[in-house]
Amino acid sequence: MSIKKDYNFSYKNSGIDVKKADKLIKKVKPLISSTNNNNTIGEIGGFGGLFNINTNTYKHPVLVAATDGVGTKLLIAEKLNKFDTIGIDLVAMSVNDIIVQGAKPLFFLDYLAVNKLKEKVFISILNGITKGCLEAECALIGGETAELPGIYPKGGYDLAGFGVGIVERKKLLPNGKTKAGDILVALPSTGIHSNGFSLIRNIIRKKKLSLKKKIYGNNTLGNLLLKPTKIYVKSILKILNSNIKVNAIAHITGGGIIDNLKRVLPNDLGFSIYKNKLAFSKKNNIYYWLKNDCAVSEKEMLKTFNCGYGLILVIPNKEKNNIFKFCSSIRQPIEEIGKILANKKITFFN
Repeated sequence: MSIKKDYNFSYKNSGIDVKKADKLIKKVKPLISSTNNNNTIGEIGGFGGLFNINTNTYKHPVLVAATDGVGTKLLIAEKLNKFDTIGIDLVAMSVNDIIVQGAKPLFFLDYLAVNKLKEKVFISILNGITKGCLEAECALIGGETAELPGIYPKGGYDLAGFGVGIVERKKLLPNGKTKAGDILVALPSTGIHSNGFSLIRNIIRKKKLSLKKKIYGNNTLGNLLLKPTKIYVKSILKILNSNIKVNAIAHITGGGIIDNLKRVLPNDLGFSIYKNKLAFSKKNNIYYWLKNDCAVSEKEMLKTFNCGYGLILVIPNKEKNNIFKFCSSIRQPIEEIGKILANKKITFFN
């Protein structure tokens, strides 16, 4: 006679704690609500986020959408058990892609997938996301948190985000007016931002480096790597709403300066960069350390990292004095780093 076994099947015993997830969502609702504005409708918890678009101020409104993640920078955060900044990175990667097309970010949604939900990690990440949304002046109107024990290993997780912005069609960037002689002005980055971390982690592994290593001054490698991506929304909106003509803006992410600048230029034009303006040409920064102490080639630096600049603007040469004067007035550091060429060449000068 066989004995029936009591398997005690349940979702919780399978690794999914729905009640815990619900409690954590309730806990962070005040954080999420802090990003609300006059256009947000309802609260978190519906089947979709709601946002009112006032089209009265636009003749031909265009929505601009962007989605991105944080990449393997997540593994640095995990190793340091420090999760309070990667949410800022997540927002930054999407809203910076939106703003360089001339659009104002409207709202943002996040997706967090984990092996097992941990309260400290979850709240730290959401704290960062709300900080990023407030800095970008956009609302966090929804998201998804998923426990996926069969997909992610113990402690494993991933983070993705999705943002939407709006722009008048005739103000879309690039505007097709870029020509030879235009100058390249760049806004400084806060560090590596959120690209190139697979290369950096390979360097750390092969050189057997500690994230506590001091690489210059009292800065540890770990703290420098986790510096959050700069959000440029406020500064760029001010520039775009001034009388200064801007022909194109490039967000310097994966692909570095070379690939990202090419994305916003006509196919028949090239550019020249003043190499002595790039961070790896100056001492006491992480780019100099990567190039000189870690033997990353100049070519690799230019195709992988932002080299000290998060955004590059293409503006007519006659606007040079205006852009510098205006950026000084809004306390936005800016640097002239090159010019547009009449051929397809890409050159670098000291």
